[in-house]
Amino acid sequence: MKSHLTQLGFVLCAAACGAAGMAQASEGAASPATSDPIPRAAVAPLTVQVVGDDVLATQTGKYAGATMISGFVLNVISQWQLPNGVSALAQGTLSAAQNASGQLASSVATSASVSGGSHGHGGHGGDWGANPNASASGGQSIGVNGVSQITQVAGDNNSGTNAALIDFNNNAVTLTGAANTPSAVASNSTGSVKAGISFGNGGVNVTLQTPAGLATQTIAPGNGQIAQLLQIAGNNQQVANALQLHLQTQQMSAAMLRQIGVLQALQNRR
Repeated sequence: MKSHLTQLGFVLCAAACGAAGMAQASEGAASPATSDPIPRAAVAPLTVQVVGDDVLATQTGKYAGATMISGFVLNVISQWQLPNGVSALAQGTLSAAQNASGQLASSVATSASVSGGSHGHGGHGGDWGANPNASASGGQSIGVNGVSQITQVAGDNNSGTNAALIDFNNNAVTLTGAANTPSAVASNSTGSVKAGISFGNGGVNVTLQTPAGLATQTIAPGNGQIAQLLQIAGNNQQVANALQLHLQTQQMSAAMLRQIGVLQALQNRR
């Protein structure tokens, strides 16, 4: 499916650039060197200032100008492997790029599947790993302005991963095995395991439902939210949410480079 890019693509780029600036942080303490060439009196003391949530909430990180971005590729994938061999998968790609006339055109591809099982097609019987006495809930009600990753686990020997990658890459690879449709759904014969993905209504939604829990990914550009949620209430479950947003940039023209050089020269004169 190809169409002109809607507001979804532009807001995704803007939101992603803001998140990319906050995605990397590190803490550490440097040990003093045995021989310091700089006199101690010349070294300013290290000070720490506590910043409250009201201040941090207004920080948006680094920003890449809209004229820099020529397109993007968004890949989302969620997968759940149950101990009886049943596997649920939902994945999709949204890409946008400039055509020969300089206009942005987008394309969408999705796929969903439920397969495997130790007892017949669709996973009838076998050990689902679900625990009726365990529960994981409440994550759906949490709202974050930006990127949120929530994992709720009640059980043993589980593996759950939320991963989000945002970078600048003009050679991004799209997911394979998907059809050119904005949505896809699948389930086993009993309906106990479901997988679905949809691009539309101004956002993206991915959902996996199993007897042992829930996995979702939600992108809501209108609210500035990218959310990944895992709720596992069972044992021996392997679950993963992954999001990759590759922003593509255009090379600066010679005229633009000259303009930047002149601007920097004027700023230095001040």
